[in-house]
Amino acid sequence: MDYQTHYGGIFQIYYHLVFCPKYRRKVLTEVISQRLDELIRSKVAELGGEVKALEIQPDHVHIFVAFPPKWSPAQIAFRIKGYTSHILRREFPYLKSRLPSLWSRSYYIGTAGNVSAETIRKYIEAQKRSR
Repeated sequence: MDYQTHYGGIFQIYYHLVFCPKYRRKVLTEVISQRLDELIRSKVAELGGEVKALEIQPDHVHIFVAFPPKWSPAQIAFRIKGYTSHILRREFPYLKSRLPSLWSRSYYIGTAGNVSAETIRKYIEAQKRSR
């Protein structure tokens, strides 16, 4: 994995983020899944991050991202979940009738170093095969 620079510093920060729709409802299918993929990639790029791996299951999302030290893990989760919820509920109104809010409040976020980053990437890619 590559090192990055930011305001004269060198860093290598990777996060594995997992979050679910409220009540773990299986609403992330077909068109919604495709749009969510676009929105996540767009927001991550806007925040200065890079998506290394992304897998959307009907009832949860795995994202493996690299971010500069400017953003805390909680801010990253908050911004991605807030942005995607707002847009998806506007574009797909039936999500409002099925769920009081799109995402559950909770999420998992873990950090990865050089050694475990490849393991996380492979795990996320293996999610595709377990559908």
